[in-house]
Amino acid sequence: MTPAEHRLTAARTKLILDHPFLGALALRLPLQAVVEQPWCTTTGTDARTFYYNPAYIDQLSPAQTQFIVAHEALHCGLSHFARRHHRNKLRWDLACDLAINPLLQEEGLQPAPGYVVIEEYRGLTAEEIYPLLEENPESEQPDHHLYDRSESEQGGTPPPEAEPSSGNTGQPQPLTPDERETLRIQWQQRMAGAAQQAMQAGRLHGTLARLLDHLLQPQLPWRMLLAHYLNSSGREAYSYMRPSRRHGDFILPSLRSKEIDLVIALDTSASIKAAEYAEFVAEIDAIKGQLRARITLLACDSQLAPNVPWIFEPWDHFALPAGISGQGGTCFTPVFDWIERQDLRPQALVYFTDGDGEFPATPPAYPVLWLVKGRRPVPWGERIPLN
Repeated sequence: MTPAEHRLTAARTKLILDHPFLGALALRLPLQAVVEQPWCTTTGTDARTFYYNPAYIDQLSPAQTQFIVAHEALHCGLSHFARRHHRNKLRWDLACDLAINPLLQEEGLQPAPGYVVIEEYRGLTAEEIYPLLEENPESEQPDHHLYDRSESEQGGTPPPEAEPSSGNTGQPQPLTPDERETLRIQWQQRMAGAAQQAMQAGRLHGTLARLLDHLLQPQLPWRMLLAHYLNSSGREAYSYMRPSRRHGDFILPSLRSKEIDLVIALDTSASIKAAEYAEFVAEIDAIKGQLRARITLLACDSQLAPNVPWIFEPWDHFALPAGISGQGGTCFTPVFDWIERQDLRPQALVYFTDGDGEFPATPPAYPVLWLVKGRRPVPWGERIPLN
């Protein structure tokens, strides 16, 4: 056993004793040395193997080595390799690292040199950190994420396939979609098993425990949740009421469809971007096509926008009106006050917001669906996270 391999093995053993959840994940990654290869100057993973440069490992303290081992294992456990989708690789990789580092620091692990912990990102997921970063970040984290390639590498010459050796390992190929999905399921199962063992031992707590509780719950996309909620309000139904005698003695079901009234409110404060409005409005228009919905659209920051409301009949295309402005503070009360003054009782109010504002003291008599960008809670109503 080389000195570097001895250090890594000792680090995994220490994690098993002190941080059983992280240690259990780390044991799922076989160790593979990489000598004098530009694609692995420090450490990295392809979601199958822990690759390391022995010269780099030899420079780390035992505490820093534990951090490095846990860092790569948590990338795999959190399925960062399967969550990038359309996002820029460099920006996504940085967001993943900035999400992991505070978690490990809270566990008492010492960050290795170059691993940054930014307080404003503490407790956020990689998806939440990503839009907060510059489009072309200059800073990079030290480790290598080897499960896919950047956009500039997509058309280039593929690297040689990985072959087991004594240290001259070829760069692993990016994961195919099928491999990515298979590994995602495997790592989710491994993470659930490791979490259960750690909880039984009373060794899982804090932010990491809350994150795992969230990630291991069945998750539905916000579009699916929104569509399910609105469809339940406008569901068509069959009636078995006795028809007129001139139709005969047979009682056959007839389809009755009702038109529903929805109020849609847009938070026009400075934290909501135009692209996010467009995505939300397009989704509402798609759902509206499945319902007979009459939509009343309101826009509000600390007060209602001029020219409200905008009315869309069931046959109208739902689009963002020109001239919606705001960009001030946020207060939700004007929307509810307006609905009350109009003596409306909508089937539902859908409020698109970041949740950072002044809420009415009491909920209204009609259902309220908060479509929230970010992590802020709401005092009442149904909350759907838009992340």
